Amino acid sequence: MIYFYPVLQRKQIFQSDIAQYTGMAKEQIDFREATDKEPYWTNSAFGGMPTYQLGAKYPHDYIGALDDVMRFLPRPADYLFLYFLGFYGLLLVLKIDPLKAFFGAIAFGFSTYLIIILGVGHNAKAHAIGYMPLVIAGFLMVFQKKYVWGGLLTLFATALEINANHFQMTYYLLIFLLVLVGYFSFQFIKEKDYKGLGIAFGVLAIAGIFAIGANATNLLATTEYTKFSTRGKNELTFNSNGSKVTENSALSRDYITEYSYGIAESFNLVAPRLFGGSNNETLGTDSSMYQFMISQGVPDSQAQDYVKGMPTYWGDQPIVAAPAYIGAVVFFLAFLALFIDNRKIKYVFFGGAMIALVLSWGKNFPVLTNFFIDYIPLYDKFRAVSSIQVLLELCFPVLAVMGLQSFFQLDQNQQKKGLLQSTLFGLGVLLILFLCKGTFSFSASSDDYFIKNYGPAFVDALKADRKTMYSADLLRSAFFILLVAGSLLLFIKKKLAQQTTIVVIGLVMIFDLFVVDKKYVSEKDFVSKREIEVPFQATPVDAQILQDSSNYRVFEINGNLSSARASFFHKSIGGYHAAKPRRMQQLFDYQIAKNNLEPLNFLNVKYLIQTDKEGKEFPIANPDANGNAWFVSQVKLVPTADEEMKALGQLDSKNVAVLNSKEFTMNKLAFVKDSSAVITLDSYQPNHLQYTSINANEGLAVFSEMYYKNGWNAYIDGNKVEHLQVDYVLRALVLPAGKHSVEFKFEPQVVQTGSTITLVSSIGILLLLMGGIYFERKKTIEMQQNGK
Repeated sequence: MIYFYPVLQRKQIFQSDIAQYTGMAKEQIDFREATDKEPYWTNSAFGGMPTYQLGAKYPHDYIGALDDVMRFLPRPADYLFLYFLGFYGLLLVLKIDPLKAFFGAIAFGFSTYLIIILGVGHNAKAHAIGYMPLVIAGFLMVFQKKYVWGGLLTLFATALEINANHFQMTYYLLIFLLVLVGYFSFQFIKEKDYKGLGIAFGVLAIAGIFAIGANATNLLATTEYTKFSTRGKNELTFNSNGSKVTENSALSRDYITEYSYGIAESFNLVAPRLFGGSNNETLGTDSSMYQFMISQGVPDSQAQDYVKGMPTYWGDQPIVAAPAYIGAVVFFLAFLALFIDNRKIKYVFFGGAMIALVLSWGKNFPVLTNFFIDYIPLYDKFRAVSSIQVLLELCFPVLAVMGLQSFFQLDQNQQKKGLLQSTLFGLGVLLILFLCKGTFSFSASSDDYFIKNYGPAFVDALKADRKTMYSADLLRSAFFILLVAGSLLLFIKKKLAQQTTIVVIGLVMIFDLFVVDKKYVSEKDFVSKREIEVPFQATPVDAQILQDSSNYRVFEINGNLSSARASFFHKSIGGYHAAKPRRMQQLFDYQIAKNNLEPLNFLNVKYLIQTDKEGKEFPIANPDANGNAWFVSQVKLVPTADEEMKALGQLDSKNVAVLNSKEFTMNKLAFVKDSSAVITLDSYQPNHLQYTSINANEGLAVFSEMYYKNGWNAYIDGNKVEHLQVDYVLRALVLPAGKHSVEFKFEPQVVQTGSTITLVSSIGILLLLMGGIYFERKKTIEMQQNGK
């Protein structure tokens, strides 16, 4: 609450990703408030998609209710509290003293990456990271043969981890758990304790099964949606530029590894701005850039404002909001643990950290990265490989606190030796980096743009500031290491008491991180509650379009299918999501981006929002939009998805529908279409569409709605019928002659099935909890009666 003190003034942090989410989820939220029901579908984004990954609420989500209780603080303090709480619990399980665990938990929570993701709105990621330490703690307790409490902790922590709904973070946690399980399995086998190992695996299996069961609805729905999204299998064998698809992974290799940590850049973990900090770094009046501005005649006040957002970052990643700094003190104490701590569990945490480090290098370490993409299940489902460093950011603080605790348990000679080793190592690393300064170019890939637009002198000033940061932060880290080493030396010389030494080191460790964090997430990022709830303001263009009360779609051209602003006000074919509907993205890449406007017609895009040279928006009406539904006279059969996509290039969608004959059968390919045939939309809800069809002949009706295999059911006069997928993304239905009622209802079976499993699992968890408490209580009473 102190760090995020503006929440005490009822302010909320502005998070760019959450603003985009609010735009995407607007229709869902409005429907929920109006009906007290879940739609599970929205037409406001990407032409239509399930809301499974847009904050859908499921029946019997009791784990979610428990999570709400634990996150009782205002956001984002609630996630920071989870960081602290989970890590504190892990350290207690590792038998760390409470005071050291207190400082260790805060050091973990203030790791710069964990703070910056709260600043930009990666809430689900922060949520999942918060429960990671508790899952590890549960596993440790089970392998310590505390089967009941360890099993229950593992069950609840794992259920909460899955419920956080960031499967990439959970996947990375599994990688670490495999290392942990491998270590303990070796120990059990070495001691020939096969029974103990079997019980541990049994307890973990039961905990895992019930944790998964308690989240069954979300897991099943997400698994189903994945096949529909960009994370699913690509049916097309050619790229949008005509070249052959060579990747077998769900995502392209370049996309997966776009955010790869540079090998040398990894030393940002020790010195924050070694590679320039961020793409939007604040510089002062002592900077070379400020002096350059003044030399160009820029007024002092303007120069000061200008240098508050400079692109000083020069590492390998496209965009960096802040360096992934774990703290010089944490780094120093972690290696102190490696030198002096006798517990072999330290190698598990160090090994986990090193695995995370080399995997975070991505395309800069292709041998390992390509192996994982090609052969390790599900690894190719996730992008931004650099984010696996969260494991390192978890493991190093654990090692740091282990090192601090072990130091006070050694005799004086061992303390001196360990302190000397870790000090020489820490300062040695910094000295080597300082000596290597001349080998770096301090050039960024974006510098060519700045040279072209601002001139070489501008980039020279940038490079000068980058070099200054490099040296300054190395000296800064050296200062903190010497400060901590000096404190420990004073303890050895009996100049400081143990408790005093711990407090001094703890405060230095926190201060080191706190100061860096405040550069990137501070009170300036907080705004009023109103600005969070309404992150987008309607423009005159939006107001003009909204005067049309019919059902249609809007395409914001500048959004390029990657902005949810339009979704906040309209039914849009764009949006912002990490797992977009795959076929919608392909339709844009292969057709719309190449100026084929026919897909806009059959998607019923009635208005386009364009921007002129002065940046002013204006609407473009599309008189050729097909409407909500229409009859076609001909069906064109094609054998593959490739041919479907190619056929869209010359399609007259008002008269012809393209059908994949491999997926659907159609006996009749020609229909009589006359001017009196009409199908009108009578009632609209995101999950329930009602039409009236009038046609003198049997006809094929095409609907400007996204086809989704699982969940959408079609009804003619109340009778359920099969419907088809045409034009690559749309729904179609053969309608008999005459006047008929037509309905589409979104009735996802996956939600019903998952909810049943979730309810049964929740009851099972309650019984296990009651049984565990009874068993442990009975065990305690028996021990008391036996005098133990």
